[in-house]
Amino acid sequence: MRSLVNIISDRGSKYAVSGGPCQSEDEAKAFIKDLCRNKKFAKATHNTWGLLSADGPVKNDDGEAGAGMVILRMLEREGLHDHIVVVTRWYGGKHLGGDRFRHVQEAVRIYLEDLASG
Repeated sequence: MRSLVNIISDRGSKYAVSGGPCQSEDEAKAFIKDLCRNKKFAKATHNTWGLLSADGPVKNDDGEAGAGMVILRMLEREGLHDHIVVVTRWYGGKHLGGDRFRHVQEAVRIYLEDLASG
């Protein structure tokens, strides 16, 4: 499991991104459970994720409507299969509106760059 914490901060909200090999929705749920063993992630407002598996695309918005689809689109563009990407947000008290999607995209981009660099 690879996690990059405190990568984006906006109006009190903080973001992290995590990911790792994953081949099914069941494995994705186990990945999230494992991630949330860390109390910091368990207390997050949202742990949104996307996965392109042999069974097709799977996502979970975890209350951040539309965020899972943003992650899936980026994974499709990158051609990254059998690898879950989770964007975590700790809500800071102010609504971000459409900026939250920009932050999800940026978090996934940061993760993909980190993954590519080894």
